[in-house]
Amino acid sequence: MADLGAWKNKRQQYSPSSPISLGSSVFSESSLELSTTTADGSTANAVLAAIVASIGNLLQGWDNAAIAGAIMYIKNEFNLQNDPMMEGLILAMSLIGATIITALSGMITNSIGKRPLLSVAAILYSISALIMFQASNEYTLLLARLIYGFGSGLVVTYAPLYISETAPTNMRGLLNTLPQFNGSLGMLLSYIMVFLMSLTLNPNWRIMLGSLSIPSFVFLLLCIFYLPESPVFLVSKGKIEEAKNVMKRLRGTNEVSSEIAFLIQGLTVDQDNYIEDYMIGHNNDEFDDQSISNTETTKLYGHEEDLESQEDLDTDYEDDLGHPLLFHQGSYMEGIDDACVNGGWHMAWKFVQRENEFGQTQDDFQQIFLQGDILQAGRVSHATALVSTPSFHHSIGPAMVHPSKFNLSTEGQSWSDLLQPGVKQGLIVGVTIQILQQLAGISGILYYTPQILEQAGAGILLKWFNVSSSSSSILTSALTTFMMLPSIGIAMKCMDRYGRRSLLLYTIPMLIVSLIILIVVNVMNLEAIFGAILSTFGVIIYVCCFVMGFGPIPNVLCSELFPPSCRNRCMSICTLTFWIVSIIVTYAFPVMLSSIGLIGVCGIYAVVCIVSFIFVLIKVPETKGMPLAVIANSLAVGARLSVKRNENI
Repeated sequence: MADLGAWKNKRQQYSPSSPISLGSSVFSESSLELSTTTADGSTANAVLAAIVASIGNLLQGWDNAAIAGAIMYIKNEFNLQNDPMMEGLILAMSLIGATIITALSGMITNSIGKRPLLSVAAILYSISALIMFQASNEYTLLLARLIYGFGSGLVVTYAPLYISETAPTNMRGLLNTLPQFNGSLGMLLSYIMVFLMSLTLNPNWRIMLGSLSIPSFVFLLLCIFYLPESPVFLVSKGKIEEAKNVMKRLRGTNEVSSEIAFLIQGLTVDQDNYIEDYMIGHNNDEFDDQSISNTETTKLYGHEEDLESQEDLDTDYEDDLGHPLLFHQGSYMEGIDDACVNGGWHMAWKFVQRENEFGQTQDDFQQIFLQGDILQAGRVSHATALVSTPSFHHSIGPAMVHPSKFNLSTEGQSWSDLLQPGVKQGLIVGVTIQILQQLAGISGILYYTPQILEQAGAGILLKWFNVSSSSSSILTSALTTFMMLPSIGIAMKCMDRYGRRSLLLYTIPMLIVSLIILIVVNVMNLEAIFGAILSTFGVIIYVCCFVMGFGPIPNVLCSELFPPSCRNRCMSICTLTFWIVSIIVTYAFPVMLSSIGLIGVCGIYAVVCIVSFIFVLIKVPETKGMPLAVIANSLAVGARLSVKRNENI
């Protein structure tokens, strides 16, 4: 195999003068930032894949609303009015099932992938719905709820991961909000069904719960015959060609080699990476700025998608490298939050010399993730770079040159990887935000919205329509859920424009306001109709603001923060935390409601929201517009800098 110097000389012989290519963008005078598609590309298939993957969340929302309405009739049939423990257990059993499956599935996901697990979730949904349709006692119902929980746990854990790994970078936030949107849509449809059934003489709760079987079967067919496997999973197994074919389908273009290279380089995280600033311009350009022209220059090599002379080269490599000039401006070790969130990201490599374990000098590569509007209008531009060692390389070039030469499997990864500074920092953020999300009270509010509103007197609002109190509460819940959809639409539009962290900081204060409204209504003993209107208004504000921020963002963040080598395990840990805390909140809510009343419960939730705002302000990073590989490496840099600052104190 040729040595590094021979490879460099051969490559330079065929180097085109312009345009210059870095990562997956070809830079001309009009190019400003990285685009996830070419001019003739389309993200329609990526959007459809995200919609199909999130159908499981639609079914989960359907069941959440169905059980919230059906529980009133289940209590009457099984005489549970004086048994709040059994009532809470029926509601919490699905959460117990989700907790169990989440704990176990993390150990097999690296082996079988996410697509088969979503198919299994659809099967479990169908089985549980059929059992609920036939349930003759509370114990059979508990079994069905447990099986449903298994499917729900798989969907909540792996739908966001699947979407993150298939979505274009500039649409990842939008598409990963689809699970929240579909969940709310499922709740709305189910509440409408439950309301219409509540108007009959003998509402049948078995039909309410068993109706889940039909859409579950449709979900199964779509998972089997439409959904492709995640390209990240395929790359981790060394199935590069298959991954490229899937990516071509998802992106609507044949130019996907660079994006595959990003996936390869993101499989592992270099713990010795760092941030540098560069001034970048075209190769052989002349600059009038004396300070720049006197600066030491370094060549970076970027990927060429369509090199015309490629077939003439005496090589079996399907990808090649170009070489613009970069002007090294110096080390940049602070301002990590600002340096890694804006602008386009591009990938290149730099030749370096380093000492090996025997003290000998050898040629090597450094991987460069470039950020900024570079090479615009022929000017020298600033670019912030994340520098690290390539995940995989050989003696004649980086892994991107011929990735099929490497064993890219992540199966051999150890649990000790979770102790790496960047991964550990991500886990702290992910686990904590999942805990705070549930302690903010959404599970209790959603499961018991009909009863909360009925207790607040919402039935008075529809008394002139001769609608029963329970039916009017269900209808009010349906209207509340309907209000979620435009709120989530706003979140989808803002997620990739303003960022995840900003949405949290804007919406959490509104949660506090809505909880204060509910407290004031109950403290002041307002007139019945006025109190009912304010209570309904408070619940609507809470739910709408929650689904704009605290609802989708924890799962979006948890699906982005970790490298592929331990992403499944870390997501399982975060989701496991979600389910455990959700069980506690759901099971404890009726007990808390009966002991300290709605005033005390809402007061606790308000305090948690205040703590959540402080935590987001201090600890939660921004991830919008960043490739997954860059996010993981940036967290590693930030964690290491934090350790150094603490050591210097």
